[in-house]
Amino acid sequence: MNLAARLRAGQTVFTAWSGIPDAVTVEAVAVTGFGAVTLDMQHGGHHEDSVLRGLAPVISARKHPIVRIPVGRFDMASRALDFGAEAVIAPMVNSVEDAEAFARSMKYPPLGSRSWGPVFAMPRHGIADSAAWLSGQNEATLSLAMIETRQALDALDGILAVPGIDGVFVGPSDFSIAWTEGRAVDPALPEMVATLEDIARRATAVGKLAAIYLVDPKLAPRYQGMGYRLIALGSDQRYIAMGAQALLDAAKA
Repeated sequence: MNLAARLRAGQTVFTAWSGIPDAVTVEAVAVTGFGAVTLDMQHGGHHEDSVLRGLAPVISARKHPIVRIPVGRFDMASRALDFGAEAVIAPMVNSVEDAEAFARSMKYPPLGSRSWGPVFAMPRHGIADSAAWLSGQNEATLSLAMIETRQALDALDGILAVPGIDGVFVGPSDFSIAWTEGRAVDPALPEMVATLEDIARRATAVGKLAAIYLVDPKLAPRYQGMGYRLIALGSDQRYIAMGAQALLDAAKA
């Protein structure tokens, strides 16, 4: 079952977060217990070549491959899909116009204007029938618009209404900066919890998906209860640090 089908069926999928632009490191992350791996091009070190090479071990490990593109790089959204990504996260989608541009890059006509060229994606996913690929991709690939500014929040209903936008992805750290007008970065800011709940409610009410990045894994049940189904946890650098510390603590004990 692909990622889109799992999320639309109400399943919760936890995604690892990869910022180290090295396919071997991505491979090590992909064989952990996460159901998906997100390659981050916005704040992580991933670039076009590392995404091309890094998606392969994720797919080989039978995990769901996701890419977060840089701000405004909607051309990269199409390339990520052609490399084999099942979902693309676009940061700083602050208007309906941004959402429309993102959707166009993600969907084949008549829904969008994605051009043909899945020369890596089809063989990586074991599909040889071009007609089957074309007919199924608009449903199978997920375009997730990030909601992380007050402008995006104000435009939320319009963004959700854009054909080809499959859901929203909330970045609580950036959202907290916007919420406090630059005074603080606090992904667990109590004053914005009700708004995060409202974002998920409004998305699910119109049949769209809600996803979120969590710094504190203990908050996962709370956000699952709100309706968030794709949940990102930590980062590859954090996994290494936590694993090393656990080993050292055990040795010293």
